[in-house]
Amino acid sequence: VQLQASGGGLVQAGGSLRLSCAASGGTFSNYAMGWFRQAPGEGREFVSAISSTSSTYYVESVKGRFTISRDNAKNTMYLHMDSLKSEDTAVYFCAADIPYPPNTLVVRQQDYTFWGQGTLVTVSS
Repeated sequence: VQLQASGGGLVQAGGSLRLSCAASGGTFSNYAMGWFRQAPGEGREFVSAISSTSSTYYVESVKGRFTISRDNAKNTMYLHMDSLKSEDTAVYFCAADIPYPPNTLVVRQQDYTFWGQGTLVTVSS
């Protein structure tokens, strides 16, 4: 499985961006997917996850501002980010795994098998 993240860029605080993660290889609809981010000088942290049946989970700091979704017909996962803050500045990574039991949400980065290359989001204050 190969993952390609895109959609990052420079945005003012309060603005919006939509990240995409395109997958190739395997059966996308079977994957649990997730977004992680790594701010400058920090470790990589969990942001959001979506199961194969589109159950979702968010870290507290992005609840109500970020929305994760998937389009199985396009083999693509999205992260729509609203009300961006300077503390959202980071490289955002997408990840995929085939969990057991199926339909499970995967939130720990060590449980993900496949990773994209990251896309940089910079929020200016």
